[in-house]
Amino acid sequence: MSIPSAVKSTPIYGRQQLIDYLAAGEKPRDAWRIGTEHEKFGFRMDDLRPPAFEGEHGIRALLEGIATRHGWEMAREGEVPVALMRDKANITLEPAGQLELSGAPLETIHQTCLEVNTHLEEVRSVADELGLGFFGMGFQPKWRRDEMPWMPKGRYKIMREYMPKVGSLGLDMMTRTCTVQVNLDFESEGDMVRKFRTSLALQPIATALFADSPFTDGKPNGYLSYRSNVWTDTDADRTGMLDFVFDAGFGYERYVDYMLDVPMYFSYQDGHYVDLAGKDFKRFMAGTLDELPGTRATMKDWGDHLTTAFPEVRLKQYLEMRGADGGPWNRLCALPALWVGLLYDDDALNAAWDLVKDFSREERHALRDGVPKHALKLPFRHGTVRDLAREALQIAAHGLKRRNRLNRNGANESVFLEPLIEIVEAGQTPAERKLELFHGAWKGSVDPIFKEFAY
Repeated sequence: MSIPSAVKSTPIYGRQQLIDYLAAGEKPRDAWRIGTEHEKFGFRMDDLRPPAFEGEHGIRALLEGIATRHGWEMAREGEVPVALMRDKANITLEPAGQLELSGAPLETIHQTCLEVNTHLEEVRSVADELGLGFFGMGFQPKWRRDEMPWMPKGRYKIMREYMPKVGSLGLDMMTRTCTVQVNLDFESEGDMVRKFRTSLALQPIATALFADSPFTDGKPNGYLSYRSNVWTDTDADRTGMLDFVFDAGFGYERYVDYMLDVPMYFSYQDGHYVDLAGKDFKRFMAGTLDELPGTRATMKDWGDHLTTAFPEVRLKQYLEMRGADGGPWNRLCALPALWVGLLYDDDALNAAWDLVKDFSREERHALRDGVPKHALKLPFRHGTVRDLAREALQIAAHGLKRRNRLNRNGANESVFLEPLIEIVEAGQTPAERKLELFHGAWKGSVDPIFKEFAY
């Protein structure tokens, strides 16, 4: 899913190149793949604090150990290791050392779940020896923002300085959130539009199902998905529900126009990041930025710029579903199952669109705004979000059964929806379960999370 090397250095001379870049993501159905990404919090087993980058028991030692033991290639910024690469997958660092697996594009969710489990086993084999553990939630439950470490990546320094200028929670987004997302393909502009609209309208339902961030600084924060709430005050220029996606005539060109209006963060030039935070990408295309006089943006810059917008669904050369809190291993497999079931089968996609096509703009925003606090219990029309979630899961299950991708035991991919079906049937999100434990068996402490929910 990367830009061909010959394209990367091509100067940009007009909008059509940018439109063509998005269109180049189109793939025939037999080439559609599933790319799953998930982030997780690390902690030191002795005191539960997040590990720093350097040190005998730090993130750098973890990366080097995984690379040496399990055959990953190291990527560096200067002399600093910042990522690992193997078989079209990457292990990367989020700003406070949250470890992310950006999985390879795979054919089935069975393969995705094997990839996730293999990754967690490899991480654990090294982390145990370093006295580190990892767990999945949407928001760091215990440590304050000023207690989180910062990783030595150039783009994060730029974002760290810029975020407080455009929102009050951007630094929390960077240092204290974790998510799971899935990247999916489309075969044409029309197919992209249909999937974008359907998944954008349904993204709050995924947020509700995966809600697992009810604590801040060791106490309940009044939300079930505080991670989702954080995005509402991060940077209005690059987040949100993208109402224009539902307008007549939406397509690649309109998304390009949106991205050209998103302020820049940086450009990677000669091995280092140039701070361009808040600058206009159109001026960069014209070669008139004061910081880079005479330098014109290339297609590599465009590819980088596409990663700096954070809407609920993001378009690159594929569509990214971005609405879910991080969680345990079985929910890391459940998210791709949900969206593949809804979007990769025509009958399911039609049924999913029928479910949401008459939602008004106000209703879509009411779902987005209400779900972080109320999740499945949020009232909607004559029922609740729980009712919508149940319908969406039924549609997804039928879609996965029709896909009929079987494992060695003859089970289709719908088995991966079971954790979500249990959540809907119980009417209790993961966040509500943890709150119940907090007020009961945990006796007002979040510390048991680090043991009971570690991978």
